[in-house]
Order: sequence, then C-alpha cells, then structure tokens
Amino acid sequence: MNGKEIITIKVEESKSKPVFAFDRAYKRVGRATVRATSEEIRKMALEGKRIYWDEQICEGAGLKDLDEEKVRRFLKEARRQRGLKIPEDTLPDDALMRLKLFRDGKLTNAALLLFAREPAFIQSEMKCIRFDGNKPVKPYIDFQTIEGNVFDLVDQAADFVLRNIRKAIWLVPGQIQREEKHEYPPDAIREAIVNAVVHRDYSSPSKVQLRVFDDSIEVWNPGKLPEGWTIERLKQKHESIPPNPLLFKQFFWVRYVEDVGGGTLDMIHACENWGLPAPDFEDTGTAFVVTFRKSALTPEMLAKLKLNERQIKAVDFVKQHGK
Repeated sequence: MNGKEIITIKVEESKSKPVFAFDRAYKRVGRATVRATSEEIRKMALEGKRIYWDEQICEGAGLKDLDEEKVRRFLKEARRQRGLKIPEDTLPDDALMRLKLFRDGKLTNAALLLFAREPAFIQSEMKCIRFDGNKPVKPYIDFQTIEGNVFDLVDQAADFVLRNIRKAIWLVPGQIQREEKHEYPPDAIREAIVNAVVHRDYSSPSKVQLRVFDDSIEVWNPGKLPEGWTIERLKQKHESIPPNPLLFKQFFWVRYVEDVGGGTLDMIHACENWGLPAPDFEDTGTAFVVTFRKSALTPEMLAKLKLNERQIKAVDFVKQHGK
C-alpha cells in the first residue's frame, strides 16, 4: 500500500459464547469491548448452543393443548402453497415431529405459538391502536388486543389497519368496475406485521404494537437487529437470519415469508410504487420499529427547513386536507 508492505490480521469471531477474560464476560459494541450483563450472558449462552427460544421445549404442555383442526388446516395450506409432503390427515404427533415441532414426546414453544387451543404465552398477543392525531396519546379512535395463534395475529392486525385508513375510489371511463386504492400499500403493511411477529424476541415480556396515526403507521416489535447489522444493510441485498428459525420455517411453508432476506426491500419498493416515501427503519436497542408515512415532510424534515410555528401549522394543514 503506497509502496509499502503491510500485514493484515483478521481475528474471527469466537464461536464459543460468552467470551471471558479475567473471569468476566465481555462483548463487542462497535469498536469497543464492554462488560456483558447477566441477562446478556444467559442469551449468549443459549445462542452459543444454537438453542433458540422457539426451539425450546415448553414444559408441562402436551398434545391436549393443541387444536388438531389448526394443524390440519396448516398441512392443507402448506401442501397447496409449497408442496409440503405431509398428508393433511396425518396424526398430529407424527406431523409435528416431521416438522420438528415435537421432540421426545414434548412440544416446542413454536408448536404452541402456531397451534395452541388457547394463547400459551401472554407476550404473543398484539396491541393495535388508532390514535386521534399524530401523537401516541389518548383518546383512541380504535383499540384492539389481538390474541390467538401467530397467523391470527398477522391476519387480524392487517384487517385493523385496512379499516383504519382511508381508501380512494374513482370511476374510469369505459370500465364498469370502479378503481380503489388504500392510502398505504397493503402488501407492505402486511410484510411489516409478518416480520414483527416472526422476528420478535419472544423471551421479552413486551408485545408487538401496531400504531396508526393521521399521517403515519408504526409497527413495533421487541428485539433488535442481528449482531453487527445496521439500518443501511436492510436497504441493500442481504441474507435472512431469523431469530426464530423454527417458527420462520412454518411461515415459509404457507407463503407468509420467502426466506431470501428481501422483506425490507419489498416494503421500500412497494411504497415507492405507491408514490410514498420509503419506510423508516429504527433499532432502539430494545425494539425494532418500521414507520410508513404519507409524506416526506416529517417533523424532522420541517425542522431542518427552519420554518416558524405558523408555517409548520400551514404545512400540516395541507398534509391533512390536501389543500
């Protein structure tokens, strides 16, 4: 380099976690090495053994806790969508064992998330709120707590959004059927909801939240990006690293996900095709947030323009009323 010889030293990440030095556990944060908390040590120990939360055995749960009809419907749909080679009349224990959801006569956490008769984990429910205005404060225009299996969460949350956003309807000369278009691309909203449900940290007691405002929609899920990832990486081609691989696989069988790491890119392209700004992605450290906006004129953008209070009110009025 510049006429000089250099030596490059690459230190591979340790596959044994956590890493100890002087009887203390450490982790890397950017370029710094910091002490790991007791909770982080437990998580690293589990990850080091490649035992994910969804793969863990749910002690005390049995086949009696599952809805056999839900299992049969899943098998039927998986055969239709992806050609799953398990007949829909297969006995539940055999089907679940072949799907790796049933081990040594015990159910995994993923099996209960997918097929339980009654919600097995309090953190698996979803909170959906339609706020009056653009701030997360009361009163609420609409509020719903969604319970059920993970497929119910996705489907009912998507329905909640569609009934709380406007739809433009117009007639096209020469056509009998009218044209309709929602304020936001439904496929992008659904993709964000699916990602929130399947990629969340289920060891956290927090719940997925869906927040609908006058000018935006936010999808919050407990968890964070994979180690070493940045927001910019989500806007480029990237691999798929699901934190709940067993649950993710079942979503793949029924075509809720594609397993190619393109979900965030699909959301970006869908919004662009809809004439909307690309969605914002944010990793708060304890939650991952996807925000869809009707306009690029966000409060942050208006602040950069150095508008006064009266001018900002004028812009907000035009955004809300169109003129």
